[in-house]
This record gives sequence, structure tokens and C-alpha cells, in this order.
Amino acid sequence: MPLVRPFRALRYDSAAVGDLSAVVAPPYDVIAPAQHAALLARHPANVVRLDFPRDEAGDEPDDRYRRAARSLAAWRSDGTLHKDPHPSIYLYAQTYRAPGDETERTQSGFFGRLRLEPLEPGGGVLPHERTLAEPREDRYRLLRATGVNSSPVVGLYDDPSGRSRQLIERLTAVQPAVDIVDEEGTRHRVWPAPADGVEPDPAVAGLLSVAGAGPITIADGHHRYETALRYRDERRMTRSCEEDPAFDYLLALLIERHEPLTVLPTHRLLRSAAGDATPGDLLEAVAELFDVERGVAPDRLVAEFGSPGSGGRGRFGLWTRTPSGGRDGAILTARRSALRAHLPTGGDALRALDVTLLGIALERIVGLDAAAVAGGAIGYTKSPSDALRAVDDGTEFDAAFLLEGTPVADIVAVARDGDVMPQKSTYFYPKALTGLVINPHEW
Repeated sequence: MPLVRPFRALRYDSAAVGDLSAVVAPPYDVIAPAQHAALLARHPANVVRLDFPRDEAGDEPDDRYRRAARSLAAWRSDGTLHKDPHPSIYLYAQTYRAPGDETERTQSGFFGRLRLEPLEPGGGVLPHERTLAEPREDRYRLLRATGVNSSPVVGLYDDPSGRSRQLIERLTAVQPAVDIVDEEGTRHRVWPAPADGVEPDPAVAGLLSVAGAGPITIADGHHRYETALRYRDERRMTRSCEEDPAFDYLLALLIERHEPLTVLPTHRLLRSAAGDATPGDLLEAVAELFDVERGVAPDRLVAEFGSPGSGGRGRFGLWTRTPSGGRDGAILTARRSALRAHLPTGGDALRALDVTLLGIALERIVGLDAAAVAGGAIGYTKSPSDALRAVDDGTEFDAAFLLEGTPVADIVAVARDGDVMPQKSTYFYPKALTGLVINPHEW
């Protein structure tokens, strides 16, 4: 079973930095270059200097990681960051509206230390996607230089009893220590809850027990997790006698999987001249594997695939160029009987995913195998409006395939079967802010 522990976080001192919203940031892997520059300019102690250090003119290899380590040391020395006096967990609530949806939701969880263990079927921590070598190496070099986790892995635990919800409500029935709103309008609140010291609340131990009672599925942060495993193994070679070292753990945000989680889809864009089908015959070709409703207006496509919904129905939107130079839209419903013979090996959950069905269809209809996709034959976007505009532009893409979000239950099922999902299958929203709590590899 997984082990979750409290820890003494490094946190920004508002007396030293002022407005905390000026020093936190989104996760490194969703920050565009313009946003990165804006974050650097927003505050001299913005956490991107630790979590996403930039290259500077004249840098030698690894200079940016060493620069991050120097910033960390300086901020700990001058009081920008302080270390909490007692091991704690940190309750976290995000109140948000998903893109294309005016419904306000709040998802709650807590930051703790999660003990590292190999990612393997039947283990206590389960992955659902593959990682890439380049970002793994980047995160490893940063971790090796700084010795801290500045952003969390997000893990899902299962508590059908609802006890964890009751414990979280009890621990958050006070004023939060942090209450800020980000640029997307999401409200972020944090409540430290000491696990020992002065009057520890027994609800902390109860919540840790519930979260560690069964396997934890990684929702976000696979690269950070695999990096931490590599770092742990390296440290063990040089400090083999240390009992229960801090580097055996990493920072995790743990959320009960029945929370109102939002998983946004990533839509696919078919590049011009990629594959065998042409704009003129794509709508006819898809009829081999799908029931096709033609003549669907762009506004309807955006409305139906632009807000969070329940995926897993084998339902897709298509916007494509026509032989006359116009545009046409369709809604496609997979005929699973026609696709069954082409399904990949794996468990039922993986074989039923919308992204699996669409991948098969693109290979069968358009001739795009895994190598072609890896080579850039497909573009990606989170926005259905942007997907349609990319086709309308006519310079790079011939067609857009719109998807619905993958249900959380399907993600968990794939992980528990020991399978992994295709790339660009999930986008959990909203993202946890980086810099709210930092996990130093020390006790």
C-alpha cells in the first residue's frame, strides 16, 4: 500500500514578498514563452526561477539549474522562504469554472509526501501515461541541483465511504493561510494542518490513513515521478545507511477520485499532406468505421465539444476542407463492431477509450501509424474554436477531430489494468499552482 506522510514545507513569507499571487506560477509544462517572461518580470522571487529556470547568454551546460539552486539558498537565507516548524499536511481547495462551462466547481485535496515505489502493475502507485526522455532529463537535472520538489505530482485515491470528504471539511473549517485568485479566475486556498506539535488534529492521521488505503493513480506529473525515482536510486548509492531518508518521498497533491474533477480533451489536427486521405474524400472515408451526421455547423461543434462532458461514448466532431475549397462539419459515432478487430492489446478499459478508437481510425482511414504521429503528422490543441480556425486558415491543417474528455473512472481503470494511455489523452483542469508549498529533501 502507498505511504503518505506529513512534512515541513518551505513556504513563501508574505511579510517578505507581499502578494503571494505574484510569486506562484502554473506548472512548468504549461507555461508558454510569453507567460514565462511575464512571470519573471512579476516578482524577483517568482517560483519560476526555481521550477523553470531559463537559459541566459553565455551559459555553460547546467548553469540554469545551478542558478536555481543559488536562488533557493538565497531565499532560505534572507527569509523569502521559511520552513514550517511542525510536520503538516496542507489542505488545498481550487474553486473554478472550466473552459466553456459556467458551472462553478470546487475540488479539494491535500499536499503530503508520497513514498516512492516502482511503477508496476499491482503496485501502490500506478501510472496512466508514458513519459518522454527530454523532459525527464530536464526535471532530473533540476532536482539534482536544488534537492527540492517545487511542484507536485497529482495522485488520485479512492474513498467510496466519503470519510475523507468529512475529514477535509473539518480541517478546512477555519480561515485559510493562503487565499489567492490566478489569471484564469481560479481561487486557490491552503490550510496547513500540523500532524504533531501543539494540539495536532486527529483528523490529519485519519486523512493520511484513508489516502494510503489503496493504490494511488498518477493523474499529472509522470515525468516528475520518474525523475524522483532516478534521483532516489542515485542517492541511495551514496547514503545507503540512512534510515527512511527524505529523498525516498516526493511532493504529492492527493485528491479523492470522486471529487468534481475536470478532464479536458486534446483535439487532433490532421496536417496537410499527412496520410492517404485527401480533404475531398475524408468524409466518405470515415463512413467505413463511423456513423456520420453530415452538415454540422461550426457553432454546434464548438458547443458540443467545447465544454466538459462525459466521454467514452466513441463520439467525435470533424471539421474538414471540401474539394470545392469550402468547409464541412460532421459528428461521428464509432461503430465498435467495425473497430473491434483492430483494437490494440491490453485491458478492456484501454481498448474502449475514445483516444484509442480515434487512433485506430486515423491509421485505418488516413494511414497514420504510430511512427507518423510521433513524426509530427498530428497537431494538438485544447480549444475546439482554435482547431476549427486552424482548418479554416488552410495553410497547415486539412481537418480537425474533436474529442470529449476522458472520464476519471476510465483513467483509473486503465492504470489498474497495468496499461498506459496514448499521448495527449488527458488534461486535468485546473492545474495545481507551483510554489504554494515546496518539499525539501530533509526532515
